[in-house]
Amino acid sequence: MDFNRVNQLIEKTEKTIDEAVKFNKNEELFVGVDLGTAYIVLVVLNKEKQPIACEMKFAQVLRDGLVVDYIGALNIVRELKKKLEERLGVELYKASIAVPPGTSKGDAKTHKYVVEGAGMEVIKVLDEPTAANAVLQIEDGVIVDIGGGTTGISILKDGKVVYTADEATGGTHLSLVIAGNYKVKFEEAEKMKMDKNKQRELLPIIRPVIQKVSTIIKENIKDYEIDDIYLVGGTCCFEGIEEIIEKEIKIRTRKPSNPFLVTPLGIAMNCCS
Repeated sequence: MDFNRVNQLIEKTEKTIDEAVKFNKNEELFVGVDLGTAYIVLVVLNKEKQPIACEMKFAQVLRDGLVVDYIGALNIVRELKKKLEERLGVELYKASIAVPPGTSKGDAKTHKYVVEGAGMEVIKVLDEPTAANAVLQIEDGVIVDIGGGTTGISILKDGKVVYTADEATGGTHLSLVIAGNYKVKFEEAEKMKMDKNKQRELLPIIRPVIQKVSTIIKENIKDYEIDDIYLVGGTCCFEGIEEIIEKEIKIRTRKPSNPFLVTPLGIAMNCCS
């Protein structure tokens, strides 16, 4: 994987959160909608698969990858879509979505209904680690997407996905452990978790959860020859998480500069491919 290329693309996406990139108003735009357990993210790309705008909002309308508040999810996607359309001056009408590996057809349809209800045609539905690989472009290795509610695993050989799995352990569990240790509310624990200045202090507290994630990864890759583990997902932004996983599994573990944006960016890239 070319980390320079990936990090440059992520940096471009980060910049579009504050200011949209100029584009031809006549060209078709593509949207990636990431319905996450902690955040809902919309990324807009032009026909060259370059990011031009991004909006996101903290949300607790999904649990373990499942939509538990349909109206809440619908309203947030509508809100973010409206913000993007006002920033860009055009209507957005095509989107792709992704779901955790192993999501049932019924649950995947609910994700689709949320986006369609917000006024966009869903042209692709894929699993999250596969979406992430549109950005990473890994030929061989394992992508581990640690989100708010789940850990998704996708093993690739010669550029093709040969195995996927999903387990209900993620960032929410880190926040619960932090809340319990510091005797604070969940919302306060979320803020502490995301504070870069506190993460090294919190690392020993959340270590057991990361060790559990490591065990999940190890169990799912045991029948495959793996040289590299690539981390994506918002939970992987936590400083030092890759060090624990590498120590536990004893396989080189790497992550891009901002693992949080990889999956939504990859979802959008699949929309225009």
